[in-house]
Amino acid sequence: MSVLSTGRDRSADGRSATDGPVRFVALGDSLTEGVGDPVGEGWRGWAAVLARSLAPAGGAVEFTNLACSGALTVDLTERQLPAAVELGPQFAAVVVGGNDTLRAGFDIRRTTLELDATMGELSGHGAVLLTACLPDPGTLLRLPAPLARPLARRMQAVNTVVHALTARHRAVHLHIADLPWCAQRRLLSVDRLHPSAEGHHLIARGFHELLAAAGHPLGPPPTIAPAEPPPGRAADLWWMATQGTRWVAARSTDLLPGLLALAAAEGLARLRGSTGRHDEQMARAAAQALASLG
Repeated sequence: MSVLSTGRDRSADGRSATDGPVRFVALGDSLTEGVGDPVGEGWRGWAAVLARSLAPAGGAVEFTNLACSGALTVDLTERQLPAAVELGPQFAAVVVGGNDTLRAGFDIRRTTLELDATMGELSGHGAVLLTACLPDPGTLLRLPAPLARPLARRMQAVNTVVHALTARHRAVHLHIADLPWCAQRRLLSVDRLHPSAEGHHLIARGFHELLAAAGHPLGPPPTIAPAEPPPGRAADLWWMATQGTRWVAARSTDLLPGLLALAAAEGLARLRGSTGRHDEQMARAAAQALASLG
C-alpha cells in the first residue's frame, strides 16, 4: 500500500486535527455504506471502522456516512456533497465509480467531471480526501471474457481518472484494486462484489496506515479482523435469498441489456482482431476527459 499524494493536515475551519472532535464524512456507494459487513439490522463497513481510529487518545470523532447503495458519481455531486460540505469535515472519503462501469450509459467524461467537482469542493473547504481505485467487477464475479473485458476496460479508465484526480486534489489514496480479493476468498462477501467484514477491516487498516505515514495524529489502528465471528453459511444463504435476489433483479433491468450489447460488440471485435483498438479508445477518452479539466 502506498500514498499517491497526501492531503493537508488542517480542518475545514483552519484548526488542527487535535482541536475539538475529528469530523469524518464518507461519500460513496455500497462499498462505503458497508455492504458485506453486517451489524445488527444494518451495515458497518470500513469507514465506520476507520472512524474509531481517527482521533488521538481521548479524542472524539463525529462520523457521518452519506454513502448509499447503487450511487453513481453524479449522485455524490447532487445529493451527498451538499450535506458533506455542511458538516465541515476534516476528513472526507470519496470512493465511487464501480456502479458507473455497470451502467449501459457509462460516460468516462461525465464520471470525470462529477468526481472532480466533488473532490474539488471538499478539498476547497479544507478536507483531507481519501480516495481508492477499485478492482473490476468482471474479475470478482468471474464473468466470461466477452463480459469481463469490457467491464475491465471501463474500470481501468475510472481508476486512471481517480489516480489523476488524487494528485490534482492532494488526496490520500489506497490501492484497493491491488488487495488480494480473489486470492483470499474470505475477504469477499457472499455476493463476491463487496468485501466481507475482514475485507472491510483490511481497507480501514490500509487508510489508517497511509494517514499515519502522512503525519496525521491518529488513534490506534483498527484490528486486523472484527471481534465477532463472520456470518455462517446459513446467514449467507439467507442474505442471498432476501437481498441478493433484489440486486440481481435490479441489474437485470438496468445492466443486463447493456452488458449483452457489450458482449456482442466485444465478440465481434475479437473476430475482427480489433479488441486492442477498443482498449485504446477508452484510454484516449479518459485522457481527453482529464485534459478538459485544464
